Amino acid sequence: MENEQKSGLAETFETGRIAAHTIRGAVKTGKAVSGVAKGAAAGPYGAAAGVLWENRSLVRKIVVIIAVLLMLPVIIIQMLPSLIFDGLSYAFSPLAPSVPMFNSGSGIIGNVNMVNFAINGIMDEGLEDVMARIEADFASSDADEIEIINPYATSHAGNADQYIAMYCAYKSEDYASISISDMVEMLRANKNKLFSYTQTEEVRSRVEIDPDTGKENTVTEKWRVYTIVYNGEDYFAEQVFMLSEEQMALANDYAQNLSLFLGDGMMQGISKWDGNTIPALGDVRLTDGVTEVVYYNQLDERYAGKLYGTDHIGSHGCGPTSMAMVVSSLTEQTIDPVAMAQWSCQNGYWCKDSGSYHALIPAAARNWGLDVSGCSVSEPQRILDALSEGKLVVAIMSKGHFTKSGHFIVLRGIQDGKILVADSASYNRSRQLWDLSVILKEASQGAVAGGPFWIIG
Repeated sequence: MENEQKSGLAETFETGRIAAHTIRGAVKTGKAVSGVAKGAAAGPYGAAAGVLWENRSLVRKIVVIIAVLLMLPVIIIQMLPSLIFDGLSYAFSPLAPSVPMFNSGSGIIGNVNMVNFAINGIMDEGLEDVMARIEADFASSDADEIEIINPYATSHAGNADQYIAMYCAYKSEDYASISISDMVEMLRANKNKLFSYTQTEEVRSRVEIDPDTGKENTVTEKWRVYTIVYNGEDYFAEQVFMLSEEQMALANDYAQNLSLFLGDGMMQGISKWDGNTIPALGDVRLTDGVTEVVYYNQLDERYAGKLYGTDHIGSHGCGPTSMAMVVSSLTEQTIDPVAMAQWSCQNGYWCKDSGSYHALIPAAARNWGLDVSGCSVSEPQRILDALSEGKLVVAIMSKGHFTKSGHFIVLRGIQDGKILVADSASYNRSRQLWDLSVILKEASQGAVAGGPFWIIG
């Protein structure tokens, strides 16, 4: 038995050595090994943990710790866009000069924060640019008045992770030139491509009172109404970076891995779950809203690998996981994601390869004795009133901050005028505050069964 254990551990570390060799080759050519990047999509420990898991019966506490530490530096290079290491150009970060860059958490996060700050600044410049274009257009028109609808006044639209990923994919053949300053310069030079606008003209009437006679006069005016539109990362990828299909695939892998590294998961839209999980979160309660919410994460190792029909909860279980949170929070029953997924399948709400039919939400609510009513995007005050009263609101989201395709989340309260959420794919996003305008904008326009919002409680 002892010899078998030694043999197994030797194989484990040999796998790590081979991975390191592969990565060195990838760095030399400036290319990433996208297959391993996809496989490492459980965060910086994912690939190392995968190797260890295969030999879990042979590995004990201290060995696990040592093995992870040994493998982490090389695995992390392979799975993440190199911009966060400052283009692989510097061995040490000024934020932690005594620690090698690849092992410096403060250095890496410092770079990420720097990039996010820079991208937010460029987004502001992009908005200023489109506002200037709108004002110029209005000045050249014969309209009397102007109205500007700006959905991004309180929340930036851009996904910083995606810009980092696209830039690094664009530089995949010239990795040595990657730097934060170079990316910022490139984005700033193309800030006019971040936003565009649409316009309509309306004739509006208003009543004026003649100060001399006191009579009411109706005055008509021509208004030009402008709506600012964020062109999106895909537009930038095509028009500025001009990424090939291969580069775009690499960028998507990079962005997913970076999101996982900084948060704890973005598995939506994946047709085949590859086994990635996060460690069990235990008993988590979100207590900063009117209603205390029992939080479940679909990527939790206790649930992620469980079947949802022929799919897995980790990849397609946001619907049952969200309803497990709602039922466990609003009733005296505790229902975990596995039990809710089973109920969904048995009652016909599982949709193969696509997650859940929207009808799952009102059906599950009624089954557990909860009042439920649908709500549209045009009824924001109903959402705010419901959350203020301690009710929960399930929302089906489309592409944006929460997902690349479709994803159920739970709105759970209001704090400082912003929305608290419980996102089954990210504990990190569940601790952030969100502008209602972002949620309304990104809510699915194709929702059925009374959605895209369901008020429950």
